[in-house]
Amino acid sequence: MSDLAALYAQYEVPALLAILGFVTFMTRTGGYLVLARFKQIPAWVQAGLEAVPAAVITTLVVPPAIAAGPAEMISLIVAGLACFRLQPILVILLGLVTLVALRNMGL
Repeated sequence: MSDLAALYAQYEVPALLAILGFVTFMTRTGGYLVLARFKQIPAWVQAGLEAVPAAVITTLVVPPAIAAGPAEMISLIVAGLACFRLQPILVILLGLVTLVALRNMGL
C-alpha cells in the first residue's frame, strides 16, 4: 500500500487534474444525454438551467465580498446595479475599477 501512496504523492496534481477532468466530462455528457431524451425541454427545467450561472457566480463572489471589507461590498453593489444596464464584461471592469479606486482611497 505504501507504494501506491508514494506513487500518488509523486503525481498528485496531474492525478487530481485528470480525475476532475473526467468527472466534469461525465457530468456534462450525462446532462446532455438526459436532456437529449426530451423533444422539448420543459419550462421549469429551462428556468432552472438558466439560473445556474448566476447561482455559481453568487456563491463564489458574495461570501468573500462580505468578509473582506467595505471596499469589496461597495464594489459588489456597484457591479450589481450596473448589471441592469451594461454588458457583462463592462460590469466586471467597472467592479474592478471601483475596487481598485476604493482600495487606493484607503477603504
